Parts: sequence; structure tokens; C-alpha cells
Amino acid sequence: MKVMIRKNAKGEASVYAPKKDLEEPVVAMSRPEMWGGIVTLANGWQLELPEMAADTRLPITVEARHVNRE
Repeated sequence: MKVMIRKNAKGEASVYAPKKDLEEPVVAMSRPEMWGGIVTLANGWQLELPEMAADTRLPITVEARHVNRE
């Protein structure tokens, strides 16, 4: 699924899924740099993000894989 990842004024990451019209903050990351790992959103979703450089600029739209369909 395509998602947009951005940071707010406090530097906290959030994920927006346009097809679901859903925006949720990132509450946990399996890797400190986020890319190539799994992020957990406040609603419980877990998304696997693609490998990218640690200094990738945000906001960015990427293809993520939903790993815990409920």
C-alpha cells in the first residue's frame, strides 16, 4: 500500500494512508533509522518499510507492506 511518511513540528513521524484516509503517529520502530524495518502505528498496524538511506528527506511517499492484517 502507498503511504506518506512525514514529521510534525516536534519531529515525530506519522504515516498517512490515503486510500484509508488514515493518519497515525509512529509509536515504535524495529530499526532506529526506520527504513528497511517495521514501524508500529498508534492504531496497532505494523508496516514494513522499504530500504532507504538513513538521511532520506521527509515527507515521502513509499510502498509499504501491512504485516499484521486483522
